[in-house]
Amino acid sequence: MLHNRSVPVDTVLPHIFYRNLDEAIDWLVRVFGFVEHFRYGDPVAGAQLHLGGAWIMASTVRPGRATPIEAGCRTQSLTVFVEDVEGCFDRFRAAGATIIEELQETVYGELQFGVEDLEGHQWVFSRHAHDLSPADWGAQVANH
Repeated sequence: MLHNRSVPVDTVLPHIFYRNLDEAIDWLVRVFGFVEHFRYGDPVAGAQLHLGGAWIMASTVRPGRATPIEAGCRTQSLTVFVEDVEGCFDRFRAAGATIIEELQETVYGELQFGVEDLEGHQWVFSRHAHDLSPADWGAQVANH
């Protein structure tokens, strides 16, 4: 995968909450192509999944935690870097996923699209299209 100085890729393990975790795991595997690594609890309380090098923890909602649909708003989006972003876009649309941002190239050098999962979480699937310094597209780089 091409390197892009404007969009560093590192390791973050987000925790995402679902009302129906079994259904969410099946959906994430079937539609997005995630691979289930493990699940725990009876009934299932959590699971770890990955798509290439992108890992997530999926958990059931409990007091103090909600899905975007329950909260009535989005509080974050998750970006997953994939080599075949065009293929993902076509597969997700064919599977009936809600596309919220069409496939496009950004000013900061990414080819990406946005999609919403079955419980309202916003995902961005992206591939580095160009190696751009943040200054190349107008960002102000902090002096450290």
